[in-house]
Amino acid sequence: MNFDEIIALDKADPLAKKRLEFDLPANTIYLDGNSLGALPKSVKSRVAEVVCQQWGNDLIKSWNSHSWIDLPIKVGEKIAPIIGAAQGQVICCDSISVNLFKLLCSALTLNSERTVVLSTTDNFPTDLYMVQGLSDLLGPDLCQLQMVEEQDIQQNLTESVAVLLLTQVNFRTGRLLDMAKLTQLAHEKGIIVIWDLAHSAGALPVELDTCEADFAVGCGYKYLNGGPGSPAFLYVAKRHQQGLKQPLSGWMGHAKPFAFDAKYAPAPNINQFQCGTPSVISMSALDAALDVWQDVDMLQIRNKSEALADAFIKLIQMNDCLQDLVLCSPEIAQQRGSQLAFSHNDAFAICQALIEKGVIADFRAPNILRFGFTPLYTSFEDIWLAVTILVNIVESEEYKEPRFNITQKVT
Repeated sequence: MNFDEIIALDKADPLAKKRLEFDLPANTIYLDGNSLGALPKSVKSRVAEVVCQQWGNDLIKSWNSHSWIDLPIKVGEKIAPIIGAAQGQVICCDSISVNLFKLLCSALTLNSERTVVLSTTDNFPTDLYMVQGLSDLLGPDLCQLQMVEEQDIQQNLTESVAVLLLTQVNFRTGRLLDMAKLTQLAHEKGIIVIWDLAHSAGALPVELDTCEADFAVGCGYKYLNGGPGSPAFLYVAKRHQQGLKQPLSGWMGHAKPFAFDAKYAPAPNINQFQCGTPSVISMSALDAALDVWQDVDMLQIRNKSEALADAFIKLIQMNDCLQDLVLCSPEIAQQRGSQLAFSHNDAFAICQALIEKGVIADFRAPNILRFGFTPLYTSFEDIWLAVTILVNIVESEEYKEPRFNITQKVT
């Protein structure tokens, strides 16, 4: 693969113009959108308007005049088509961790004769921590965590399992689980399924309704580009909504919150999964960011994602000095999400050296160098330049300098 081929791929890219909708810093190649999405230009003006006009001038009137109160549903409905959900099943609120607590409790209630929550040893830690915390709260007689390796999920789907909790794309390796197959197999055993979409929503086509998923959670700050600390979202299949009562019965989940009734009565729909007052500024930022997706074909997103990663792998393989970088992600594009992971004994130091040179990747313990590909704004030329800089860093052994081995709070 040569530079002319790279330029030809950019010229043929149907998503190339989307890059212009983002405020990308100069002299920076951003390959970490799988941790924090880049800033859409529309967000800057929206946040300024919310702060200066809506809050600054219209004050509390804005709950009605600017429909602040409707933001959780409005934003949820914008996310719904991105994750393959019909209307009335997605709401934007809280964080993934808080939403997982709500859904775990709801799922266990639906399967009250069972106690096991089955997950994977390499699931994202917060997912496992929430189950552990719930087990501590309820006791193992009502909730207990069982962890297995990803390749052993299917054989552990037994009739003792109440809930299957899985992340569709592994945060470390990028391995993509088969949502349709695993959901079907779980349902055959009477198991309720919760999918974590943190690394798949906005990165690849997700079909929650088609797969007959029960519940799902996801965040707004990665591929959806809602900004740091952006609110999360949750999905509850409509067939479950009437029979549930989520445990965090805050006033915004009440059927009539402004009746100020002393007795809680849950909303009969997805609204019941709200808890406290919506975070208006951050939710408005996510609302604006989601406008970027209005004319986007998720199949084009997937095709470009696979092509970017394949080009990156080919360029790595062309350089002998990079052979100590061992690919941890599946080689077959259809088996991974929109990221690549490489193991290396000096992964952290190499990552820090890349960042100093303007290539933003990230590190995941214990030894993973991770590159994310966000098709809305990553170009093929970005890939070429990133590998060129990586080659220079490794060949010169610059990464061995002491300053690249200083860890900070966030890695």
